[in-house]
Amino acid sequence: MRRGKTNHKKIFLLFTVLVVMLACSAPQLNTGSDQSDGMQETVMAIRLQGTLEALQKATAEAEKNKPEEAKPTPTPEQPTQPAPSLESPPPVPPTEEPTAEPTQDIAQKIRAANVLVFEDIRGYYDLDTRVHSAVQNMRFSGGRVVEVGDALGHLMEQLNSSTRWDLIVISAEARNAVRGEFWDLIMNQVDNGVALVAEVWYLDEIANGRIAPLLGKCGVSFQADWWRDPAGYDQLDYSIFWLDQYHEVFSYPNQVGALTTPNIYWEGDAGDLLRLGSGGDAILLAGKHPDQKSSNGVLATCMGGRVILQTYATHDYRRDHIVPLWENFMYYTLSNHFKLSQ
Repeated sequence: MRRGKTNHKKIFLLFTVLVVMLACSAPQLNTGSDQSDGMQETVMAIRLQGTLEALQKATAEAEKNKPEEAKPTPTPEQPTQPAPSLESPPPVPPTEEPTAEPTQDIAQKIRAANVLVFEDIRGYYDLDTRVHSAVQNMRFSGGRVVEVGDALGHLMEQLNSSTRWDLIVISAEARNAVRGEFWDLIMNQVDNGVALVAEVWYLDEIANGRIAPLLGKCGVSFQADWWRDPAGYDQLDYSIFWLDQYHEVFSYPNQVGALTTPNIYWEGDAGDLLRLGSGGDAILLAGKHPDQKSSNGVLATCMGGRVILQTYATHDYRRDHIVPLWENFMYYTLSNHFKLSQ
């Protein structure tokens, strides 16, 4: 716009100068000439007309050659940002129910669990009640915890009671009296979702009896009797290795190392060896050899982690390993019991 106005000013100035020059030259045209005033006016008109045409032509050329004015670049419109709201947005309703309760809720249910405990070494006064110690460390509160010791009649009574047990603990370490119909009743409880931790060193005597349905549903079978030579043996030959050291049974709530420093109490029969069966979901957790995960096992879990079977003797290993391990057994099986019941 500014460049166009300057060109017009220059043309107007030139036109003014030419008109003045023509006006000044008019007397000279009259000097020494016989022509009439009319002739002079005619000549001046012709010159003026030519000048005007020249100016118009120059103006047209100037307009033609004038560079095209650059169009202003439009400034993009900035989106208006709404002022931040200080109010919290309304909660969005969940589209589906949560699949699992928080760990804190599970822990509260474990604390209030109904637990039935059989521990038959109560009659051996030279042995400490390690399962009882583990139960005490669990700090159960709000539920019903019944420890029947080695009283088989009381155990039978509680298995037939109306109590909805969450966990049954069978620590049959000193004797082999838990057999026959006891396993029928225990199996009924397990079928109803109850958790089970069972220490049974005498499977070689009962594997084909009434415990067989439990073993079959679990997915383990009796492999061999585990024996110590009375004439002499190396204690380290009875070390127990974890087959999965990161498994929750060995890490929560307590970190427990492998039982590689035996402190043998029971002579002769050391327990039994397990192998995986054809059904169930059993996993061998511990065994004689760290690289054999389907045989020579002495600790197994199955039925979604609700059941643990132990076939070695609790008092053949260090207390500082065994008591925390029993706590882990109870916590693990109860956790899976309550997850199943959600």
